[in-house]
Amino acid sequence: MEPWLRARGARITCTRFFEETALPPLDDPDLLIAMGGPMSVNDESQFPWLRAEKQFLAQAIASGIPTLGICLGAQLIASTLGAPVTKNPQREIGWFPLEEISSATKPPVVIPAGVPVFHWHGETFGLPPGAISFARSAACAQQAFHLGGYVVGLQFHLETTAATAEALLQHCADELTPGPFVQSAEEIRAAAAQNCPRVNRLMEQLLEHLLAV
Repeated sequence: MEPWLRARGARITCTRFFEETALPPLDDPDLLIAMGGPMSVNDESQFPWLRAEKQFLAQAIASGIPTLGICLGAQLIASTLGAPVTKNPQREIGWFPLEEISSATKPPVVIPAGVPVFHWHGETFGLPPGAISFARSAACAQQAFHLGGYVVGLQFHLETTAATAEALLQHCADELTPGPFVQSAEEIRAAAAQNCPRVNRLMEQLLEHLLAV
């Protein structure tokens, strides 16, 4: 996402809560992206900064700032808007396709049937009040939602590159426990080369939608 945004003249700032907790003023961002992490949104006692991030997301959404949440970021948005975040029936790690959920509202990005997207999660979000679900998978009933055209939550990763997938394999390999929706490291690496360019194009389409908002 960063190279694509910079190529369009974006000035990008980051708050890495594991390093420091400084957040930008809310009159500054044109687009807010909440990324992932290994913790749960319910771990506020262990990670007190989760409260600050949820409050910031709530204020940004109330202010009408286009907001994208990915994996933990989507769960944070859901939690902020009053939806539960709970353990998913199945851990879902690897490249698996989605199924579109039809509605009267056009989704912010259309993921073609049968195209595998990258997953790495053990929890799932409920649907926030007023939000519209637009994707699910065999392992997880809630994969994506949008709210008002400018708030989008994705449980999966369209931003994945071969390098970021490898980083997860290096640092989180202990999560690759046997299961019907957990691929091996070798399967994940083999699929990344073919699938990353396709999902990255979908992410670009989603960013174009949010920037147009």
